[in-house]
Amino acid sequence: MYRFVFSQVLSRLDPEDAHHMAVRALRVLSVTPVVRRLVHRRLAPRDPALRVQAFGVHFSGPFGLAAGFDKDAGCVEAVSALGFGHVEVGTITAHAQPGNARPRMFRLVRNRAIINRMGFNNAGASAAARSLARPRGVPAIVGVNIGKTKVVPESGAVADYVASARELAPLADYLVVNVSSPNTPGLRDLQAVELLGPLLRAVKEVADATPKRTPLLVKIAPDLADADVDAVADLALDLGLDGIIATNTTIGRQALAEAEPAGRDHGHESGGLSGRPLKARSLEVLRRLRARVGDRLVLVSVGGVEDVDDVWERLLAGATLVQGYSALIYEGPLWAYRVNRDLSRRLRRHGVVDLRQIIGRTASRSTAT
Repeated sequence: MYRFVFSQVLSRLDPEDAHHMAVRALRVLSVTPVVRRLVHRRLAPRDPALRVQAFGVHFSGPFGLAAGFDKDAGCVEAVSALGFGHVEVGTITAHAQPGNARPRMFRLVRNRAIINRMGFNNAGASAAARSLARPRGVPAIVGVNIGKTKVVPESGAVADYVASARELAPLADYLVVNVSSPNTPGLRDLQAVELLGPLLRAVKEVADATPKRTPLLVKIAPDLADADVDAVADLALDLGLDGIIATNTTIGRQALAEAEPAGRDHGHESGGLSGRPLKARSLEVLRRLRARVGDRLVLVSVGGVEDVDDVWERLLAGATLVQGYSALIYEGPLWAYRVNRDLSRRLRRHGVVDLRQIIGRTASRSTAT
């Protein structure tokens, strides 16, 4: 049914307008207690075999929604009710900002992909904090993804991230430093370890000082050279971070099939590419990280995740948690429920009663040396 609606209606709408419609609908669900609870009871993961613990947090399932959908933490409860084991909100900046000029989001249906150059459009850390502070009617694990305000120069980046962390870390189940979006000028330069180290130390000091010590992760780009992936992994270990999220969107276009009709007329050349074309590189980076750090860090895999086969493969390769986003646009609101259902069936078929039994089963420590 959803695929028919998508092909006949949603695909004819501007992608960002369709996104806003979906977020508004979910916000209504978030503030409608009876319906929200019913949806949660029907769609949320309940199989004990799906439960997993990461950085001291208990997740009802390993599959979550990546940052980028709920930018202002406005529909956390509704998204959780749909079956996502966690929701990562943001990217949130210290100061409100409109993002880049529209159009800034494009569907590549043939490639099952999205290109965006949103530019961290959000209402700012204080607004997100107010949303996150509201009582929740259904269980929800919420990660908060923070980034640099566009107008802040590189010299002020540390203070800018720290300002966001002070507002949001006490309200987050985990905190993510995003230095890997291609849509904020100069942001990816912060992935260089000589700049990333001081930034992560400063944010970690804030996260460590929260009442429950908020776990801290860093999100990296798929376009890093292998040596730089290793360097970030080593830095994360040295600093005592809790994990790495791999990967963000890519500026590469090598994995794209023939361009969509009229694609170039809409400016598809620039922006971050997500979805199916990112699958191979995201998995490659995950395997490299696992080979480098073993189980000393929690690895969260995102990029090109479409179905239970992808989730299964990422878990075997060493991810404790797996995220998706782009496929939600193509699969619809029952996507997470279907992934969880199929994963439960596969675990039972393999006689697995605890997800820890399969995490990293196919991982090798010989990839990165």
